[in-house]
Parts: sequence; structure tokens; C-alpha cells
Amino acid sequence: MPSPPAPHPPTYARRVPQPPLVLLVEDEPTLASAVAARLSAEGLAVRVVHDGPAALEAAAAAPPDLVVLDLMLPGLDGLEVCRRLQARRPVPVLMLTARGEEADRVIGLGVGADDYLTKPFGMRELVARVRALLRRVERARELASAGPADAAPEPLALGPLRVDRAARRVSLQGRDVHLTPTEFDLLVCLGERPGRVLTREHLLARVWDWPDASGTRAVDSHVKTLRRKLGAGVIRTVHGVGYALEVPGE
Repeated sequence: MPSPPAPHPPTYARRVPQPPLVLLVEDEPTLASAVAARLSAEGLAVRVVHDGPAALEAAAAAPPDLVVLDLMLPGLDGLEVCRRLQARRPVPVLMLTARGEEADRVIGLGVGADDYLTKPFGMRELVARVRALLRRVERARELASAGPADAAPEPLALGPLRVDRAARRVSLQGRDVHLTPTEFDLLVCLGERPGRVLTREHLLARVWDWPDASGTRAVDSHVKTLRRKLGAGVIRTVHGVGYALEVPGE
């Protein structure tokens, strides 16, 4: 009699990692379609809604990894949507606004937005901001899962400026200073080498993971907001080259 066939080895389903889910809240259909198409082309899963109440319903049904949120929305404006989202479950928020006033940005940050982008904006810069925020989510998860043997980075002591890299907190003369995640990472990059001039290309590669400096003012705009919060003399401009952090008081 012929011998029975050998049993097949057990097969195991291969788990395919799911792409990060971005909830895009934008009431202008043309812009919403363009942004969704670009983020999808970058390998992200995108869900699009067009008003404030729909944003809250979508976030409750499928919690996103990141929210791209227009400030001016029907039903509920972006500030109220952001406030309610953060009260339910903290989530990174990139706020889109047609307003360029500092007051609008401060209010947005105060209700839990992590970063802001003023319209009109370039798609490459939008993608860079989204990628930067998603990387911080991953870094936070890695930090939370780190064991006791993993040494936390030492705080940076820069005169009266203290940067706690492990807790992601900044204080100036003993008072806490609120920075967006992007501003914090930019400050750390400069603060790790005080006095040394870092090019825009280097800063974009380190902070935004985007080594092409053409066509973006991302570094310049964030340096501007850091100066407002920490003092005009904290970051020195070297025209045609880049920026350097000057230790306050020295």
C-alpha cells in the first residue's frame, strides 16, 4: 500500500501592520479631496468628514492616530471639536487655519492642538508635519514600554532654560513654557549642540525627517514661534546657513 501523504506543516496567518489612521476634518470639498489623496499616497489610511459633529462621531467609532482639523467648520468649530476630542482620548491634532494671527494659534494650542498650519500651505509641508506628529506617537509608545534598564536622556541645562527630554517639558527661569511637539523637538535638536550652527537641511532631516529644504518655510516659522516664547535672543540666525541656540544669560 502506498504510504499516506505527509501532513502539511501548520500555517500561520501573517499579521499585516495596519497603516496609521488619519481623521481629516475639512469642509471645503476640493481641499479635502486633495489632502486625502496625498495622505493616502503616502501610505496612510484616511477618513474624511466635513463638519464638527461628524468629526466627533467618526473619532468615537474608529479612534484615529492623528486628526487634521480645520479651524472654521459648520456645526462645531475646530476649537470646540479639539477640546472635546482631547477630553475623550488624547490624540495628536494638526490644526489648519486661514488665520495667521498669533492669538488664534495660542487658543488652538490651549485646547490641545499639537501643531498648526496656515492656509494656503504646500502638500509636502503638510505631509512633513503629519509624519513628524506620527513619529512622536511611536516614540511615546516606545518610551512607555521601555524597561527600567533603558536610561532616560538627561535634561538639558541651558542657563535659565531647562529642557527635560524624558518628560518633554521646558521651563524658563523656573516657569513652564508650553511648546508644540514640533517646537520641542526643534529646541532639543538645537540645544544638544549649543552655539553650533545647524543648517536648515540638517534641522529638517532631524525634526521633520525631510531632508529637502526647498519650497518650505517650516524651520523658519517654528524658529519664529520659539523666539516669541523663549526670547528673541535665544536662537541666532546665520543668514544663508541656518540657526544656532545661544544659551540665555551667557
